[in-house]
This record gives sequence, C-alpha cells and structure tokens, in this order.
Amino acid sequence: MLPNLLPLRHRAEAYRRKFLVNETENLFMGSFESFAAAEAGAPESKAVGYSNAKAAGELYTHQIYFYDYPGLFWLGRSFDEGMRRVFDLGGHVGIKYYAFRRVLPYPDSLRWTVCDVPGVVQSGKELAVQRDATAQLDFTTDYQGASGCDVLYASGSLQYLPQRIAEILSGLAVKPRRIVLNTTAVHPERTIYTINSIGIAFCPYRIQHVEELWAELRDAGYKRRDAWRNEGKPIEVPFVEGGDKPYYAGCCFDLAG
Repeated sequence: MLPNLLPLRHRAEAYRRKFLVNETENLFMGSFESFAAAEAGAPESKAVGYSNAKAAGELYTHQIYFYDYPGLFWLGRSFDEGMRRVFDLGGHVGIKYYAFRRVLPYPDSLRWTVCDVPGVVQSGKELAVQRDATAQLDFTTDYQGASGCDVLYASGSLQYLPQRIAEILSGLAVKPRRIVLNTTAVHPERTIYTINSIGIAFCPYRIQHVEELWAELRDAGYKRRDAWRNEGKPIEVPFVEGGDKPYYAGCCFDLAG
C-alpha cells in the first residue's frame, strides 16, 4: 500500500528506474504517436529491438505455455485439413515448432518456415542442424515468403513489427489460406505505441485496437473462424491513460471464397 501513497511523480520515477534495469519481467513504459516514435524514444542504455547478439541466443525456451493452446489447437486442425506449409512470422529459432511437435503429430510432408531477423535466423539454422530438423524446418528474413503458404502463424510477434498485418498481406502475391494469431497485444478502445523491456533490450511495441485488427483481416478478404483472449498473461502500461486495459488475444481467420 505504501508505494501507492507516494506522489505520482515519485511513483513514475521509481517505475522508470525499475524499467531501465529490468532483466526478467515483461515491462512497458510510455506512450508515443507512432511505432517509429516509440523506437526513437527508447532509452540508450540497452540495445533496441531483437536484432542483436543476445536476442539470437536462448532468450526463449521450447516450452508449451497455457496460452499456447488455442494456437496449437488451430494448427492441429489445419494439419487434419491437409494444410502442410506453415509460415511462422517472428518465430525466433523455431521455438513453437520444437515445442508443439511434442504433442502434435506432424505430417511427414510438413514444411515450417520461420521468419525473423538475420542474427536469430542464423542461430535457428544452426540449431535445426543440431536437432536434425532441417527436413521440415527452414528460415528466412523476408516475410514475402508467406506468399502461398497454408497457414500464416504469428505468436506474440505482431506487436514488435513496424508493419501491420494488413501491410504484410498486401505485399504477398498469393495470400495464405489461413491466419492464426496468438498472444497478440490489443486494446479495447484504441491503439497505443509504447516501449517494451525484454530484459536484454528495449523494443518499440504496438498494442492495437482490437476491432481495428479484426477489420484489417476482414478487409484483406478473410472470414473469422474463432477469436479468444489469452487470460492470465498480464500486460499493463503504467502511468498511461487506458494503460490498464490492454490484453493478449488470438484468432483464426480463413481466406473467404
């Protein structure tokens, strides 16, 4: 209770100090006019973004978390329906590929492509060789590789990309048959651009107005099959109006027609 009795400016300054030295928590700070402005406003005491040596290491584990299951379910349904080409947007070193294969029967003809920044991609390729996964798993740095895929899968990655999903889809020659999003940062009322501390770096971060996100997918020619909230995974931007309202969400949209 005592911290809440302190003047606002003291609480804000204390939070800023915590944010700057954070190593293990998922913290957010500030509100900006755009993604680029958030990137420009990031503190200089750490790297900015995922394109750095530390991010290419073991930043994430190949563990299945409770909030992974909605996305896992729709990937399983996709395989049952004969879909074989997965484009994993922002999939790091293939963490979901390795995690999900423990519980999903992967088809022999599955081709899972991870798209990420160059340093992470290089680490992913090396790990795939070590784990004898190259027959199914490959990597790219170009999101246009999603053209013609069966499933565009993005787990916790859209919020870190300067492009919105509508921009990505408009650049593809052939749109994916299905889009599965999971743990995407959304807001019930508006879009907030902020800075996320991931411990090793500061990242510009978009918390998108949820209805705007659904509208982008509909306008791109998709029909919603399912949508959900990833309950229990917290997100808050302190000292920002409406900063207590964001949440993580996911969806499955199929190409209409």
